[in-house]
Amino acid sequence: MSESVSEARSVTAAESPYDPAAPAPLAVPRTPTGNAAVDALLERLADADHLGTDGHMEVYEDVHRGLRDALTALDARPGPPAPTRHPTAAPQ
Repeated sequence: MSESVSEARSVTAAESPYDPAAPAPLAVPRTPTGNAAVDALLERLADADHLGTDGHMEVYEDVHRGLRDALTALDARPGPPAPTRHPTAAPQ
C-alpha cells in the first residue's frame, strides 16, 4: 500500500503547480487577413504565449521584420505602365 501512495505522490509532483508568474497564453484572437504570408506571421505571435518575457522580443522582432518585408514587397510590384506622350510636333 505504501507503494501506491508513493506512486500517487510522484504523479502529483510531476504535475506542475499553478504559478502565476509562469508564461500563459493571452488568447488574443487573430483574424485571418487573406494573405497567407501575413497570416503565418500573425500566427507566429502565438509563440510568445509560451515564453517568458525575455523571449518575447525575438518573436516580436521576427514578426515585425516579416510584416515590414511584406509591405515593402507591395511597393516593389510593378504597377501599370506610365503614360507615354505621343509627340505631335517637335518641341519648340
